[in-house]
Amino acid sequence: MRLDRFLCETTDLTRSLAKKALHREEVLVNGEVVKNPATQVDEHSRVAWNGQRLALVGLRYVMLHKPAGVECSARRGLYPLVRELVDLPHVERLKTVGRLDVDTTGLVLLTDDGQWSHRVTSPKRRCGKVYRVTLEEPLDGAAREDAVTRFAEGLLLDGEEKPTRPAALAMRSPRVAELTLFEGKYHQVKRMFAAIGHHVVALHRESIGPLFLGDLAPGEWRELSENEVALF
Repeated sequence: MRLDRFLCETTDLTRSLAKKALHREEVLVNGEVVKNPATQVDEHSRVAWNGQRLALVGLRYVMLHKPAGVECSARRGLYPLVRELVDLPHVERLKTVGRLDVDTTGLVLLTDDGQWSHRVTSPKRRCGKVYRVTLEEPLDGAAREDAVTRFAEGLLLDGEEKPTRPAALAMRSPRVAELTLFEGKYHQVKRMFAAIGHHVVALHRESIGPLFLGDLAPGEWRELSENEVALF
């Protein structure tokens, strides 16, 4: 890796600022001042900037219990960003693996590994996501059986050219449903229930594939184990 890129990866320096730091002789490689930004370094190189030893962060994989009122977007809007809840170096590099609406709670995955993120979200891999859905009005009797059938067959939502992929609907109570999806269309859960005449008042994601939220409290997070990362 080029030295200037290494500095950008391990600090908050931009490429131009990294080159200026090199020119000012602020950077040591293996104890010697290096000014050439094209100098090659590797995992065995000892790089220091202004006396601080630098090291590559590596790829991170995080599970977080998203509370309501937090956005999954990359840029801050009206609400705090979900990555701001994570206390890790260079947290701005973490991207959410799929998104939840600002008022939706539950399991969110974050990573800086784009290939892993694609494996989790690709519909071809049929990675099921389980949601707990609270409805404004009860859904039971014949309407319940009809909804289970329609969700399993796929619904054609407003503005879409193709129906949703088959989804598994089970009612925990007349107003609380468990829905398993294998895709992630925009506002999909709310739109699916709207298509059968029901309004969603609360939405919570419990799991993504084999990963379950477990006992993480709202706002809490943890890094995934190597075994958990390897599940995808």
